[in-house]
Amino acid sequence: MKKNGFTLLEILVVISIIGILIALGTAAFTTAQKKGRDARRKADIKAMQNGFEQYYSKNGVYPTTYLEAGDATIFPAGVPEDPKNVSPNVYTINLATDSYCVCSLLESSAANSSALPNSGSTTCSYGTGSYYCLSNLQ
Repeated sequence: MKKNGFTLLEILVVISIIGILIALGTAAFTTAQKKGRDARRKADIKAMQNGFEQYYSKNGVYPTTYLEAGDATIFPAGVPEDPKNVSPNVYTINLATDSYCVCSLLESSAANSSALPNSGSTTCSYGTGSYYCLSNLQ
């Protein structure tokens, strides 16, 4: 008489296949999250650059403090924060009346900070890691 059912080996094979699929899915999801946070960082930094340039065109100088930078006409929603907002993932903003530099450490994308020249009184050079930076356009 033959019994219907699965052998222990068949069940173990199915469980191991499911485990492999879960591991691959988790890795892909984590990569997508990192790329999404990096895209937001780049968009935030570009928005800050636009805000600083608007401030400059209005006042003839760049803001030198975060209170000035938080001007509601320049940043209506306030100065953006990094998606993680935990060190080392915070926006680094160096301000001077003649220049500025805004940088963020990226998780998965290529950096551009080595291509940026130092301009004015601010510096755009940071330690190791993939930093994305934008500086003054004027």
